[in-house]
Amino acid sequence: MGPGGSHDGPKSGRGASARGGAKGGPRQGQQRGGRTEPARSREYETRTEERNRDRYAGKPDVKLPKTFPGAEQEGERLQKILARAGYGSRRACEELVEQARVEVNGEIVLEQGLRVDPEKDEIKVDGLTVATQSYQFFSLNKPAGVVSTMEDNEGRQCLGDYVTNRETRLFHVGRLDTETEGVILLTNHGELAHRLTHPKYGVKKVYLAHIVGPIPRDLGKQLKDGIQLEDGYAKADHFRVVEQTGKNYLVEVTLHEGRKHIVRRMLAEAGFPVDKLVRVAFGPITLGDQKSGWLRRLSNTEVGMLMAEVGL
Repeated sequence: MGPGGSHDGPKSGRGASARGGAKGGPRQGQQRGGRTEPARSREYETRTEERNRDRYAGKPDVKLPKTFPGAEQEGERLQKILARAGYGSRRACEELVEQARVEVNGEIVLEQGLRVDPEKDEIKVDGLTVATQSYQFFSLNKPAGVVSTMEDNEGRQCLGDYVTNRETRLFHVGRLDTETEGVILLTNHGELAHRLTHPKYGVKKVYLAHIVGPIPRDLGKQLKDGIQLEDGYAKADHFRVVEQTGKNYLVEVTLHEGRKHIVRRMLAEAGFPVDKLVRVAFGPITLGDQKSGWLRRLSNTEVGMLMAEVGL
């Protein structure tokens, strides 16, 4: 060891590594098998890359097999589709198949793991069509004073106020008069909404109306025979008195028409203006004990019944 603690021999440590090609420094060659190999120049590396590119140019890209759900050539497992549509866990959906309650394109499914295309194949559970796409179906108990639009330029309370923060845009199925309460359906399924309101399908609606009597015995017959209105005859499918307290009557009117103010106009023309009107059923969807202003998601069975009602 020389004066000041320095080495007389070759230096080791960081100084040596710097000279041998530390980060950022030029490489001076590598020791291999006791001999020094010259470092490869950048030009050499570039030429090598070009040769490799030429060697593999024109060869088709290797395509990995499609393994994601719903791959076109394989479809998607039936129990997974049913689970996603809300019929329970995959095991519960397998049990539906075991119980022969599921059919695809009109055929009862007898095997587990059947692959189907939810875009094209018709799937039913207990005879009711399964909504396999990203459709949403709700029933709102519309309060009086709410207008039947999703937006209102005048700032009035509207249906859209009850469905904010939904991941998809919904629209209402038909309308209710502003002062009429009760069931109104909201969905993003355009064809279902169209059919439910088309006269061709005659979907029945049930209303409870509060009127002041006394009422004649033949009021129901008058309504069912038809009431002449300014825009033509309007007929009820069914009529009954639900409750009577003195002169106050609660009557039920069932009809499949959808003209504006139809129930109010029919009863007023018969001589009994309506004090309060509530729609308690739209096709198979009933109000039940749903509170005013509450929105609820329809069950799979209810959606299936709605679709069956209009031939979907």
